[in-house]
Amino acid sequence: MIDRAKDTTNWPDMFVGLYGRLTGINAEVVYEFDGLKIDVPNSTLSDAPHMLWKLNGAMRISTRSTEKRG
Repeated sequence: MIDRAKDTTNWPDMFVGLYGRLTGINAEVVYEFDGLKIDVPNSTLSDAPHMLWKLNGAMRISTRSTEKRG
């Protein structure tokens, strides 16, 4: 798992790896934003118009095991 973490080159892969490691241990990850601004394209075209997203607050990602014990 550590080798894959060194090879991660983008945010989506990093989040998938983090979520995979936390699933099943009832973990919670909290991201807090204060004035974060993201310029988001409306499409994948190189000349696509952009919208400015402004984020304030928190995003919580929780994981839990779905295994039944018994």
